[in-house]
Amino acid sequence: MGDFNLALVIVAIVVCVIVFISSIYLLVNYQHPDDANQAYFPKFVVVFGLSIAMISILMLPADVANRHACRHAIYNGACNLTLPMKNLWLAVYIVDAILVFFVIPFAMFFYEGDQDKSLGKRIKSSLLWVVSTAVVCALVLGILYGVIGKVDFTVRHLASGTTSFPTSWQFSNNQPCIGNTARQCSAFTASVASEKTWTMRTTFPEYVVALATIVGSVLFTIFGGVGIACLPLGLITAFIRRPKAVITRSQYIKEATELGKKARELKKAADGLHQEERSGAKGRKWRKNVKAVEK
Repeated sequence: MGDFNLALVIVAIVVCVIVFISSIYLLVNYQHPDDANQAYFPKFVVVFGLSIAMISILMLPADVANRHACRHAIYNGACNLTLPMKNLWLAVYIVDAILVFFVIPFAMFFYEGDQDKSLGKRIKSSLLWVVSTAVVCALVLGILYGVIGKVDFTVRHLASGTTSFPTSWQFSNNQPCIGNTARQCSAFTASVASEKTWTMRTTFPEYVVALATIVGSVLFTIFGGVGIACLPLGLITAFIRRPKAVITRSQYIKEATELGKKARELKKAADGLHQEERSGAKGRKWRKNVKAVEK
């Protein structure tokens, strides 16, 4: 048992490290070249979010392996599990919800904000949007938790009498209970009237996890189904509309030179308009030049 527990802990640590390295590789491989060596906070959010997403999927085999440590126990509480999976499940899904509703929106607003503004103004603008989102989410969660934050369990009410420990047991299908009193102690022969419903209020973390799981499953079903249906259509369309004309090297150089010349002219005109905007000279001529550049 001890060797198995140690191996499970080592495997869990190694898998977490591999997941983190894989997330960094995906970020570095697919990031835009202009984002190199900058925007470190959004990059950290991307790496952390990818890691949490992959770990949430790997939690299921980890839970199964954790239960395997107690396969010889008579009941689950007869041995100590290696990993506190209940706490880990709650932590992973609560962190996932915080990322989705708060951290990722803040990173998006901060990254897509106006670069001409100061750092403090960009943070303030992002916080205003995130606080608005937090207020709405808190109201929705609080109202739903107060109204439907309960769980119903359907059980059978069974009962039996007590007696001194006998030398022999005399039970049968006609008398499954101890004593001759009319009781229902057999779940197989109990009547429908023995079914009862226990209503219990869940804890708030468990309620958040359940709600996030339901919403995530619905959204995954919608977007996953649309994506699976559109993937082959997109590949077929891309193949049909693939470029078929082939140009020579000299034509390619000529076209690239002309495009580079136009790009330099546009950049020069845009810089001039930007300087005029800063100086406050935004007259009719400035607006006309802006429209010309946009075309």
